[in-house]
Amino acid sequence: MSNESKEIKVTDKRMFTPDGKLREEYRFLDEKSTAPEPQAPAAEPEPAAAPPAPRAPTRKEAAAADPAPAAAAAPARRSSRQPPPPPPPEAPPRLELPDPPPGMGPSFYDLVAVLAESVALYLGDVELPDGQDAENLEMARLHLDLLDILRQKTSGNLSAQESAFLEDLLYRLRVRYVQKRG
Repeated sequence: MSNESKEIKVTDKRMFTPDGKLREEYRFLDEKSTAPEPQAPAAEPEPAAAPPAPRAPTRKEAAAADPAPAAAAAPARRSSRQPPPPPPPEAPPRLELPDPPPGMGPSFYDLVAVLAESVALYLGDVELPDGQDAENLEMARLHLDLLDILRQKTSGNLSAQESAFLEDLLYRLRVRYVQKRG
């Protein structure tokens, strides 16, 4: 190896100067943005349906409301430095979810069960469909901590049954974690 000093060349590749002006080598971008843009054919706005009464819309009504006409009617504001936005893709058909019957929606117990299921999986207590286990004590600890955060953040907002359920579940999962950890 020779003791020659190697020269390093630093090139500033930023588009703008420190005072916010476009650098000379990027002026062609500014010239392109000042050229007249081709006009797209204007879509006819759909007539807006009047709300039947001042109430909160149901899921079906919210799903049926299409924000596209309002967005098309609003004038587009954009900087001369940004390329024009791509044309909006055709909207896929909307999925209408039925409203759950009263009292039949997800509950706090369902949320806790979903989080606890991950702990059991990572503790190796649940067998995967292929016959293997997914024991990972680090991930089990993470999900235990998430359940504890849920307990802390909902403190005082749960019924006595919900609070007791969460406390008991956390206790049992922590004992199982300590048994696995050794």
